[in-house]
Amino acid sequence: MRLVADPSLQRWDDGRTVAGGSPYRIMRLTARGGELLDDWLAGKPVTSGRSLAQRLVRTGLVHPEHDTANLGPDDVTVVIPVRGENPTALLAALEGLRVIVVDDGSPAPIPGAAVRHDTARGPAAARNAGRRLVTTPLVAFLDADTLPQPGWLDPLLRHFEAPDVAAVAPRVRSTPGGSALERYERTRSPLDLGPQPGPVLPGSRISYVPTAALLIRTETLDELGGFDETMRFGEDVDLVWRLTASHQARYEPAAIVEHAPRPSWPALLRQRYGYGCSAGPLGRRHGEHVAPVRISLWSVLTWLLIALGRPGAALAVTGAAAVMLSRKLGALGIPATESIKLAGRGNLGAARLLGDAIGRSWAPLAIPPLLLTKRGRVVLALVAARNLAEKGELDPVRHALARVADDAAYGCGVLRGALRERSTIALRPVLTDRGGRSSVPVNGDPA
Repeated sequence: MRLVADPSLQRWDDGRTVAGGSPYRIMRLTARGGELLDDWLAGKPVTSGRSLAQRLVRTGLVHPEHDTANLGPDDVTVVIPVRGENPTALLAALEGLRVIVVDDGSPAPIPGAAVRHDTARGPAAARNAGRRLVTTPLVAFLDADTLPQPGWLDPLLRHFEAPDVAAVAPRVRSTPGGSALERYERTRSPLDLGPQPGPVLPGSRISYVPTAALLIRTETLDELGGFDETMRFGEDVDLVWRLTASHQARYEPAAIVEHAPRPSWPALLRQRYGYGCSAGPLGRRHGEHVAPVRISLWSVLTWLLIALGRPGAALAVTGAAAVMLSRKLGALGIPATESIKLAGRGNLGAARLLGDAIGRSWAPLAIPPLLLTKRGRVVLALVAARNLAEKGELDPVRHALARVADDAAYGCGVLRGALRERSTIALRPVLTDRGGRSSVPVNGDPA
């Protein structure tokens, strides 16, 4: 195993203080630990200090690269849940692999399906039915409308050289196309988690991975009891969160699987609404993992004062936070200037997360009252401006309008799920001593 630095990695005090990852964290290394990290980042393989290497990998400060894999294609069985069209193109791309097709109540039986449900029982039940026929050490789940790109399997298999890794997910990109919907999905697909690898951890940059494409150890799936068949949406997030409570999961964007976009705008909005509805059941199972935003108490106070028209007081709070942070981090060898930057970036990041929550998870509850006041309308204008500034394959205006509809559909789903579960967990922010991002699949934003 070799290690490569995450783009967020920073080092001070002769390399003994390291920071970065997601959630952002700071670690103090021994002199020997600093030397080992120097060697690893210079390209030397990990031959000693494995416990330190594993800790750095798990926190996302560095990422592993394995040269070989003991498990190969013969150790994998692909399970494809199908309802409707025969996945001809997908089956052709999987030639040479063991494949189990599960027909989940298609109107016309799917030729060659190993299992057929008389009525549709949902993707969780279909995947579980396929899993029961698997005899290999690994099982790959692929949705019927996916298409793995050449070489997709090898980068995933190499991660299983680490015995604590139980699941690895590829990057799922929306299939390119010329329509406005296809171009929007190419940028804002909820399945695409971006170009950077990392560990899968609730509340982190990669807080979940979809099972539209996932490679997992069969014994781990058995240990977890498979997918929860009572969930129509969010069953994949539920499985991944149960897995990460006791095992490691990785996201590997070097492996790419394409996924067909929704066939129409109404279909896209129905999908986003369904994703939002899953937040309620996920909250009942996983608590604050579904929080729409994680934000520090300092940032809450700063932006509350700004909203109340007290910029001077907000600046004083930010300054006090920076002073306290510099004293704390100074003992670790981190310069005061860096502490000030961290405080500033924290507040700006909090503003972005709050804006996302206002325009998305909280939209049905937040937008109507904000429209009634001048300051509220300014807040909404800032949220809209961020949508206009977001880079996409569509022109800015159409992209912004599509995202507003996308976000509103998701937010309505979150509210519906909360009412159905009679719980506010999916709507409540988490206040901490440090910020973070939502763990619910909000739209694949890799930032």
